[in-house]
Amino acid sequence: MLVGWLAGLAALAQKGNVAPVAVVCNDSLLRQYNVLFNEAMLLRQRGRHDAAFHLLTRCLQLKPDASECLFFLAPYYTEMKQADKALDCFERAAKLEPLNSIYMETLAQAYIDAEKYAEAITVVEQVYERDKSRQELLETLYRLYIQEKDYVKAIGVLDRMEAVDGKTERTTLAKSGLYVQLDEHEKALAEVETLAKAHPNDPNYQTVYANALMVNGEKEKGLALLHQVMADDVYNTRALQLLRSYYIGEEDSLAVDSVTQRMLLNPRSTTDEKVFLMRQIIAESEQRGGDSIKVLRSFGQLLAQPSPDADIAELRAAYMDLKKMPRDSIGAALQQVLQLAPDRASARLHLVQMAWEANDNDSIIALCQAAREYNPEEMAFYYYQGMAYYREEDTDHALEAFQNGINVINDDSSPEIVSDFYAVLGDLLFQKNREREAYAAYDSCLQWKPDNIGCLNNYAYYLSLKGERMDEAEQMSYKTIKAQPQNATYLDTYAWILFVQQRYAEARIYIDQALQNDSTAGAVVIEHAGDIYAMAGDIEGAVRLWQKALAQDPKNKILARKIKRKKYIKQ
Repeated sequence: MLVGWLAGLAALAQKGNVAPVAVVCNDSLLRQYNVLFNEAMLLRQRGRHDAAFHLLTRCLQLKPDASECLFFLAPYYTEMKQADKALDCFERAAKLEPLNSIYMETLAQAYIDAEKYAEAITVVEQVYERDKSRQELLETLYRLYIQEKDYVKAIGVLDRMEAVDGKTERTTLAKSGLYVQLDEHEKALAEVETLAKAHPNDPNYQTVYANALMVNGEKEKGLALLHQVMADDVYNTRALQLLRSYYIGEEDSLAVDSVTQRMLLNPRSTTDEKVFLMRQIIAESEQRGGDSIKVLRSFGQLLAQPSPDADIAELRAAYMDLKKMPRDSIGAALQQVLQLAPDRASARLHLVQMAWEANDNDSIIALCQAAREYNPEEMAFYYYQGMAYYREEDTDHALEAFQNGINVINDDSSPEIVSDFYAVLGDLLFQKNREREAYAAYDSCLQWKPDNIGCLNNYAYYLSLKGERMDEAEQMSYKTIKAQPQNATYLDTYAWILFVQQRYAEARIYIDQALQNDSTAGAVVIEHAGDIYAMAGDIEGAVRLWQKALAQDPKNKILARKIKRKKYIKQ
C-alpha cells in the first residue's frame, strides 16, 4: 500500500483541487484522456494502485503536459524506490502550474527528502511570497537556512517572524546564537539586551541577559544583574541554575555548595528540575572521583522535605545500585519508592530481580502479587511469579500465574517474553498430563519466536515420549543441536528421538556425544544411553551403563530388570 497521505490526494482530485485539464488540439485524445484519468482516480480510491498506475502512465502518453497526471504519478515512483523519476514528475507538475500551492509545497518536501535544501528554499520562498499569512512557512525556511549554514539568511527569517509576532525569547536567543556563529558577539549581546530592556520587570529576561553578558566575557556585570534578580526573587530557579554554573566555572566549591543547597530546598522547583539537578550533582561527583557521601546527603535533604517525590527516591535507588552499595540498602531505598508510589512498576521489578538473584521465592511471589493489583498489564510480574512457584514445585499456582500473564499479551508485547511464557506454560501443562493444551502452547511459542531452542527441545522430547509426530519431532530437535552442538541435553533428546525411530546406529553417535559433553550426566541420560547401546547390539556396554544409572537411581525397578535380563525393556 502507498503511504497514508497519498490516499488523500485522490480526495483532492474529487473535490476539484487538481489543476484543470488543459485544452489539446485533438478532441478525441482529450476525451480519451479525461475518461482514463477519471478511471485512474476511482481505482486509486478503491486501493487498486497497480491498475491506477498503468492508467496514469497511459494518460501521460496521451497528454505529456498534464500536470495533474504528473503529480499523481510521482508518489507511485516513490513507492517503487525510483526517487529520481518521482522528483522529475513533481518538478514538471510545479513548473506547469506554479500557482498551485499543493504542487509547490509537495515539490519542496520532495527536495527536502532528497536533501536538496537550496532548491527547497527557492520553492518555499516563492510560496510564502504569494501568501504571507502562512507563518509556518517561515519556520520551514529558518530550518532550511540553518541546514545550509546560511546564518545571515536565517537571521533574516527571524526578523520576518518578529515583524509579525514581535520579539520573543525564542527568536532573540536564536538570533543571538547565530550572531555568535558569525563571530559578531556585540550584535549577539545587543539582541538579548534589547529584549531585557523591553521587559525590565521580567526576571527571566534579565537572567537571559545576565547569561549573555557572562558568555560575552562581562562576568562582573552579569553577576551583578543576577544578584539583582535574586534580591527581587530569591527562589528564581533559572537564576539559581545560572549562578551555580558560574561558580562551578570559577571553581568556588563553597559557593557551589551554597547555591546547590538553595536549589535543593527551593519550594518552587519542579520535580523535573530537582531530578535534573541531582543528575548534575551525580555527574560532577563522578568526574571528581565518585564520592557518594555528598550525593546521598543531597538525596536525603530532598527526601526529608514535605511530600517527597517518588522520582527522586527512585533516582537515589538507581544511584545506590550504580555505586554497588549493599543490597539491603538498595532494597530499602526501593521500598521507599513503593511507599511513595505503590504503582511504580520499575521499582517493584527491580526488587523482584534482586529477590530472583537471591533465590528468595517467597519475596518474589509477594512482590508480584502486589504488582498484579497495581500493574495488572505488566507481563513480567506474571512471569517471575510463575517461575518462583515453579521453583517451589507449586505447579498449580505456577500454571495460574502464566495463564493470567498470557491474558495481557498485546501488539506491543516483546516476542521473546511472550514466547517464553508459552514455552513454560507448555511444560506445565504437559506435567499436568494435558498434552493437547501443552502442544497448543508450544505452537504459540514458536509462532512468536520460531527459534526458541528450549521450546523446540522440550516439544520434540515430549512428542517422542508419546511416539507422536516423530518426523516433526526429529526436525525440531535437529535445529537445537545445530544451534548448540555441545549441549548434552539437546544431544540426548535428539539421540532418543532417533532411538524411537529405530535408527539405533545414528542414535549411538549422538548419545556418545551427550555423555562426552556432560561429565555429570544424570540417571535418565545414562539409562537412555544403555537402551540405545542395547538396541544397537552392544549388550555388554548397555549393562555397564544401566548399572551406572541404577547407582544414581537405586529405586528404579525397570533398570534392575534390564540388568537382570540383559535386554531393553520398553516402559
